[in-house]
Amino acid sequence: MNKKKKTGAGLGQLVIPLVALAILIVFNLFRDLGFFAITMRVNNSGNIVLTGNLISIIDSASELAIIAMGMTLVTAACGGQDISVGAVGAISGAVFVKVLQGMGGITVGSVILGLLLCCLATILFKLFNGTLVAVFRIQPMIATLILYSCGRSIAYWINGDATPQLNSPIISSIGMTIPGIPVPTPIFAVLLVGLLLFLVFKFTSLSLYTQSVGINAGAARLNGINPTLIKLLSFVLLGVCVSVASVIGVCRLGQLNHKTLLVDIEMDAILAVAIGGNNLGGGRFKLSGSILGAYIIQMLTTTLYAMNVAPVNVKAYKAIVIIIIVVAGSPVVKSKLTELWNRSRLSRHTRELSSKGVS
Repeated sequence: MNKKKKTGAGLGQLVIPLVALAILIVFNLFRDLGFFAITMRVNNSGNIVLTGNLISIIDSASELAIIAMGMTLVTAACGGQDISVGAVGAISGAVFVKVLQGMGGITVGSVILGLLLCCLATILFKLFNGTLVAVFRIQPMIATLILYSCGRSIAYWINGDATPQLNSPIISSIGMTIPGIPVPTPIFAVLLVGLLLFLVFKFTSLSLYTQSVGINAGAARLNGINPTLIKLLSFVLLGVCVSVASVIGVCRLGQLNHKTLLVDIEMDAILAVAIGGNNLGGGRFKLSGSILGAYIIQMLTTTLYAMNVAPVNVKAYKAIVIIIIVVAGSPVVKSKLTELWNRSRLSRHTRELSSKGVS
């Protein structure tokens, strides 16, 4: 019985993102029947790849989906958001490129080493944020404002103002497609990160501990959970997600531009977490909801571009739609809808009893 209730609650959390996604799908089906068409084509490298709006949406949202997963954990544990993910992503990308340049060539070994070192660097910066939040108890958005402000300057110090080109089949395979595999590689990266987090939650109690700390850190401490450690761990996992996303971003473009790499992604990541039905005040969370939120944001963007909306106006239209989605998923609206639903059921039940002659 408890298992059924838990499952129902979990599905209830996904109602808003699923409804929003369904509305976008239906709208595009009516607007253009070919919007979701998937075809095969030969790319510039001579490889056969899948193409179409649907593939573009899933592919383009990869970095956002990965960072949204990490942002969900920080939000759940700390009751706030990290607004420095884009700036720290620029640092991570700069470290990755610096390692490749220092190795004298782009090989599988140098790429793996670059990924590991940029991951380490990103974790260190995220631990700085985590220490301010978990140890000094500074509100997450204020604590992460430091690196949000200076992160891209640090990336500049690491790699200068140049935009080094990374011309290599290995880089193209990471950012676009692997020869012989028509599906974009970043999609597999999302699946891999999601699978790893799923396994961590399945074989450890991290999910339960994170939610417990987010709901009531004092009560969690009394039950033997270390809130400081859990909060720091959430920032570490976010750091891993940011480093993976930054490497994908660098490889996708084949160059490093610290000014534009993952720019403004922190706002979309926070929105993805909110659209996914997660509590922005901490506690209960669902990674699948945040991933859905990322794809909803990207589908909305692609839809607007397909409707020939000027790029300068896209953010305004996105803001309007996202406000509607977030308000619809707010506790107040949910409470009112639940109340109306219960009244409707009670009224229907009363009518049924009356029709059977029961007073």
